[in-house]
Amino acid sequence: MNKVAHYLQEHVAGEVMTGTDARKYFSTDNSIFCLTPSVIVYPKNENDIRKIARFTWQLAERGRIIPVTARGSGTDLSGAAIGSGILLVTPAHLGRVKFIDPKGGVVSVESGINFGKLQQLLFTYDRFVPSAPASLEYSTVGGAVANNSSGMYSIKYGVMSNYVKGLRVVLANGEVIETGKLSKKELNRKLGLATFEGEIYRSIDALLEENRELIAKSVINVTKNASGYNLVDIRNDDGSFDLSPLFIGSQGTLGLISEVTLETEPVGAEPVLLCAYMDSADSVQAAVNELRELEIMPSAIELVDDNLLNTVASINGNYLKGVISPPYPKFVLIVEVDGDKEHKLKRTAKKAEKILTKHAKQVVLEIDQDKQKDIWKIREASAIYSGHNQGQLNPLPLIDDAIVPVDKLKNLINVIYALFNQEHLQVAVWGHAGEGNLHVQPYLNLGQVGDRQKVFRIIEEYYKQIRELGGSTTAQYNDGRLRGPYLSRIYSNDVFQLFQKIKRIFDPYGTLNPGVKINVSTDEVKPLLRSEYHLDHIYDHLPFS
Repeated sequence: MNKVAHYLQEHVAGEVMTGTDARKYFSTDNSIFCLTPSVIVYPKNENDIRKIARFTWQLAERGRIIPVTARGSGTDLSGAAIGSGILLVTPAHLGRVKFIDPKGGVVSVESGINFGKLQQLLFTYDRFVPSAPASLEYSTVGGAVANNSSGMYSIKYGVMSNYVKGLRVVLANGEVIETGKLSKKELNRKLGLATFEGEIYRSIDALLEENRELIAKSVINVTKNASGYNLVDIRNDDGSFDLSPLFIGSQGTLGLISEVTLETEPVGAEPVLLCAYMDSADSVQAAVNELRELEIMPSAIELVDDNLLNTVASINGNYLKGVISPPYPKFVLIVEVDGDKEHKLKRTAKKAEKILTKHAKQVVLEIDQDKQKDIWKIREASAIYSGHNQGQLNPLPLIDDAIVPVDKLKNLINVIYALFNQEHLQVAVWGHAGEGNLHVQPYLNLGQVGDRQKVFRIIEEYYKQIRELGGSTTAQYNDGRLRGPYLSRIYSNDVFQLFQKIKRIFDPYGTLNPGVKINVSTDEVKPLLRSEYHLDHIYDHLPFS
């Protein structure tokens, strides 16, 4: 056991490991990268996290930098849950529900709690968190908040940031702060603190004031965006102030989230589901545009293409049997309508059916819950695709989370098909059509030099096209190591410099998850590319996306 590990074992209540097998296991998440940690710690409580942060801060003051990376269940697709220093693995001990208010719907949990288990608990009170990611059964709440994740229902209900009421965060120097909405009076108290927290509040307040116009212009015109740091929602029109938006989506680069307080939604009436078969991207675009104009926004507008369905049929010929038959339509659009008032729900569903009938070859409206589950298998077929390898070929999460303005959805589809045709790659498309957010994973062999070279060529070309369409490189999977190098290309240089200033304010010594999000280059991440790709961390589950 090295000196750092020995010191930590003496001072923290949780377990410390440096074994070769453990370090190898935690050297990967669900991204294409590999980076082996020096020490693994299973923090027993928030105090353990605080002690570790304080320890690395004191070393950094003397010129020795040891990175600290928080990790939930390792499902991160951007390479943000791996690090070369101390890896804090939260699910082992930090999985408790601290408080729940069944009537008000507020719940406080430790960051390592499994999202699926929390959702099950909330269902017993007829509540739920609608922005939960598709990976909720095998991911943590802390990870979802750190990435500002979302899922199929974000078109109506929003992303994780819409449900975070407050956080407990361990700062880089070991101080613990609580975030939440502050009045002007409460903010003034924070500004007067003679602590690192006070220094942060003063610096952020000044930065927002000095760059008001630049920040207002920095917003990318998409329905959701996980890139960069959220500078827009810290200060509100009513004068209130909340640091939570900065930590949400920051991937542990500004602080270590130990506790999350969430608001929830009541479970509504049983939804109505519609399934439409379409023969062109133009038809999809027209239908999506009109569906978004409905008085009540659909809770989901999901898309799969025929390439996905054909691939899944070749992998598992029985999976779609009795649900949809070949020859498959070019696109399938699945639309769900929900709500707490049944008469409004049915009226909206009928309007949606009328819209889809104008643009589709065939439309099915389904109210039976069992039959709805069958229809959802069409969308869930993406799990079969992304979890299947063809020999040494694997579907890789390289460019699978770009988002464009919704009226550019058909352009995005065409860009994907053209790029994959240019690279002579198998293509399949699925995702959140109603938000302009599509997923796509090329089959490549990371053991081949040619395919390894293709990885960054594909990324470069794709993100160039996304920028030209006015989009963002990531809607819900965040920047990490994978997309961090491209932040300076989708934002202006002035805005990117603001992000760098934010990082320095919270993490002056660079101990919090360095190499993630900010100040990362493709030259730095290329050596981290795995030689082979696998999903060992989640093979107990289907890798939904």
